[in-house]
Amino acid sequence: MKFDIITLFPEMIQTYCSFSILKRAVEVSAITVNTINPRDFSLDKHKKVDDTPYGGGAGMVLMPQPYVDAYESLEHMPNSITVMLTPQGEPLNEKIVNELAQYDRIILLCGHYEGFDERIREIIKPREISIGDFVLTGGELPALCIMDAVSRKIKGTLGKIESADQDSFSCGLLEYPHYTKPREYRGLNVPEVLLNGNHKEIEEFRRQESLQRTKQRRPDLLN
Repeated sequence: MKFDIITLFPEMIQTYCSFSILKRAVEVSAITVNTINPRDFSLDKHKKVDDTPYGGGAGMVLMPQPYVDAYESLEHMPNSITVMLTPQGEPLNEKIVNELAQYDRIILLCGHYEGFDERIREIIKPREISIGDFVLTGGELPALCIMDAVSRKIKGTLGKIESADQDSFSCGLLEYPHYTKPREYRGLNVPEVLLNGNHKEIEEFRRQESLQRTKQRRPDLLN
């Protein structure tokens, strides 16, 4: 899987990919991460990429030329998709993550300031995705959320790909509770069923715990 991230702050992306699971994914070539800075394509001598909005109003709008040129500088690849991170997009969920994981390449457009000039949307025609009904300073954090979530579906990222299959939402339910050593801590004990070695009983216990937790915390998922 290749990620191309068009961002004004490539250091944010590079830093996050230098730690933990994503770092290992890069090292084993499960994913590759490439950043493109629109400032490098600006025709302005000061590398300006934003300007005041026509019609007035607060904030600055990202200019189409640097972003479109940055996008068009990327080599065409089959089985790829372009995603624009925006509060106006469809809410990110596990279904969308699984859909994105089927591509060989994802191009992520990170906005900033007051947002994109509308012509960027009209020319590039990206799929627009939001990570929630709130507004962030820029699209870098949502882009990293997508990278992280999708990378977990790619073989080689996790020690065992089954770990992703058992995560919350993967089967439509919240994940069951986990326990590790010690068996007793501050009067709280690990459930006996997890210690008896009966895998069928353990599987049923976890299934029931998952259902109960989902019913209590996210009944909308059951509906």
